[in-house]
Amino acid sequence: MSCAAGCKPADAPAASADGTRDKAGGPTIALMPKSKGNGYFVAAKRGAEDAASELGVKLLFDGPTEPDPARQNEIVETWITRGVDAIAVACENREAVSSSLRKARARGIKVVTYDADALPDARDFFVNQATPEGIGNALVDEAARLLGGRGRYAVITGSLTAGNMIEWQKAIERRNADRHPGLQRIALRPCDDLKDRAFAETTAILNAHPDVGLIMAICSPAVPGAAEAVKQAGKAGKVRVIGLGLPGENRRYLHEGVTDTVILWKVKDLGYLAVQAAHACLEGRLRAGATRHDGGRLGEVRVADGQILLGEPFLFTRANVDQFDF
Repeated sequence: MSCAAGCKPADAPAASADGTRDKAGGPTIALMPKSKGNGYFVAAKRGAEDAASELGVKLLFDGPTEPDPARQNEIVETWITRGVDAIAVACENREAVSSSLRKARARGIKVVTYDADALPDARDFFVNQATPEGIGNALVDEAARLLGGRGRYAVITGSLTAGNMIEWQKAIERRNADRHPGLQRIALRPCDDLKDRAFAETTAILNAHPDVGLIMAICSPAVPGAAEAVKQAGKAGKVRVIGLGLPGENRRYLHEGVTDTVILWKVKDLGYLAVQAAHACLEGRLRAGATRHDGGRLGEVRVADGQILLGEPFLFTRANVDQFDF
């Protein structure tokens, strides 16, 4: 997941102490994660910094320490007052943050969402890491492969209100019903994007459902949390673990055989594309109705119905995980 060019340009602006990229006259793009401590969004920030260097823009990065829609609104209001040029937000709750994003747009600020969308009228474009169908299909197909097409599984999600996770869950249910009716979901538990709570929820599931065959974790902290619970319960290899997560956080569990598969996209590229898209909106190169977008080092990407599509999910396994550095 290193930069395709191998290094940043010689004249790239240096990062200042508050996370900005200083270059006289350059626009300011503000990037918000769902939570600052989540390794997933730390990886996305690195990609955003690559894009900021290439484009010569100032990059602000701020967000809640834990998923908190009210805090996201407060930060957006601060950015509006500050007069940033563009905002890119991973929305914890699409309804809750949309009012402040509409206000930003009314002030002439370009708004892009990434990872999880706002309501469509509250942003210019959504940078979608993968379609819900692509994610749901990959997760359920892998669960079916590991369970031999029949068995019980439980889902650990980050939030019951995050728009992207709601859509992923719907896609999981559709794929389960349409293609793998031998699979039965027996629990759906939120972990609030916290590894320790994912551990606790998985432990509770293992105790309540001794016949569960697989834990499907659909936020990045939940995958290692679930794996550690399965490991400590002495059920590695008996209860399979898969999920959406970062290869670096799951490398040990993959090599130990606790986790079978980690499914994700290239998270650095997601942060990179969010800043690229925000800048293209500012310059008028990306407008409503677009069907293609120049994604910088990512090349041309597809745009459909206001969504910029990063690509298909990628499967990280014991065989390939050491090839990735995030």
